[in-house]
Amino acid sequence: MPLRLVGILTVALTLGAMPGAAQEAARAAKDAAATATSAAAAPLPAGYVIGAADALSVVFWRDKDMSADVTVRPDGKISLPLLNEISAAGSSPEELRARIVDAASKFIEEPDVTIVVREIRSRNVYITGNVAKPATYPLNGDMTVLQLIAVSGGLQEYADAKNIKIIRTEGGRQQYYKFNYKDVVSQKNTAQNITLKPGDTVVVP
Repeated sequence: MPLRLVGILTVALTLGAMPGAAQEAARAAKDAAATATSAAAAPLPAGYVIGAADALSVVFWRDKDMSADVTVRPDGKISLPLLNEISAAGSSPEELRARIVDAASKFIEEPDVTIVVREIRSRNVYITGNVAKPATYPLNGDMTVLQLIAVSGGLQEYADAKNIKIIRTEGGRQQYYKFNYKDVVSQKNTAQNITLKPGDTVVVP
């Protein structure tokens, strides 16, 4: 067979093999990126919904120019290239993903989107008054009143341990719960050691 013909056949075979190889390479790249992205993701508490100040990554696997690291604004929205404003707060990551896919479908074919929660900043509880370190604390999992007091360094000497209050806003109304520290630590009426919710404030007089 003439060398010229051999060369043409070799090139043809190489070009014919490229789509499959390219697909494999793309899949491998996506798997590697997914592994790296998962490592950067924050662990999500049960029932987590996105809130203001949460840091997210919106990853378009085949359209990198549309990918962005964003922070949820106080109005609950995020801004993305081409798509502009998208409502995020109050949605689960999967609900937000579906909303972005729907919006992006108007511009690109079959968008492949992943939402990564990089940092949860919207789930906080507050403790004030006679504790060692009154402050705002992140609520990234289950935490009781007693645990929050411990995290805040414990009660100060002159704290009124019997009349601690938890203030919770539900349905636009404030609710108050009593907490007797001495009863709880002595295993009396332990039901008052409630699990805190985002936004709860513990007041230690």
